[in-house]
Amino acid sequence: MALSQWTPIFQIKANILKQGDSWRLQFDDSLVPNSPNSGWEQYIRNTCARFKCSGCGRSWPSNRVMVVFHMHLSNGQGVVKVRPFRQNCKTCSDAPMEKPSIPPENIDILLENLVEKIRIKCYHEDLGKVNRPFVSMDVKSPHEPDHCEACKQGICTRD
Repeated sequence: MALSQWTPIFQIKANILKQGDSWRLQFDDSLVPNSPNSGWEQYIRNTCARFKCSGCGRSWPSNRVMVVFHMHLSNGQGVVKVRPFRQNCKTCSDAPMEKPSIPPENIDILLENLVEKIRIKCYHEDLGKVNRPFVSMDVKSPHEPDHCEACKQGICTRD
């Protein structure tokens, strides 16, 4: 999952934000959910994605992929830090945590919802809108908390 996939979509969607302000997106694997830095706002959303084990090559879909955003606006400069949470293979022992591969239509939906949250949290607009739902995948097996980084941090939306 490359920033190059996310940045152009984000820039188009961020065009509706206050003229003169500039916003940039950066991935940050050190973001801690529910403890944004002082002056930063948080948005957590789940989406669906595919994972591929770098050990055995097995791949699997998940509709429980958590993405944490921390956003901050100061003097016309906006920054959004993004951390998509990882999962690991249930069939390999000592499997590494793998980054999700989020389909373009769900990146689009995540970033559209993010820009709405920026308008609400950073510009204090009252949009009175609800999040656009992500496009889910056909998942055959139940979510496995032992293999989910977001579950281990207590932010997963599993039922």
